[in-house]
Amino acid sequence: MLKLIYYVPDEHLEKTKQAVFAAGAGGIGDYAECAWQVLGKGQFKPLKGADPFIGEVGELEEIEEWRVEMIVPDEKAVDVAKALKASHPYEEPAFEFIQLLDIKV
Repeated sequence: MLKLIYYVPDEHLEKTKQAVFAAGAGGIGDYAECAWQVLGKGQFKPLKGADPFIGEVGELEEIEEWRVEMIVPDEKAVDVAKALKASHPYEEPAFEFIQLLDIKV
């Protein structure tokens, strides 16, 4: 089992969540479309050759973004990553998968 964490601007929050849910993310037991999200501030500076969705090349940009977390079955990781990249507005979306232990108690 994996945890997906990604960052996205407000106007694309729902689009990205629906895309990764459709690809198999967000299920926990008998529940679907489970996610945790919090608003924060991200920053980046597009370099020469970049085609930024927000900001200008060579200029530091600060923007409010959502941090979104959800569970992903191992076998769905590739499909979820593809869905996230296809639905995300950024040229290089920031995301990660963290391996979780499935401990039975």
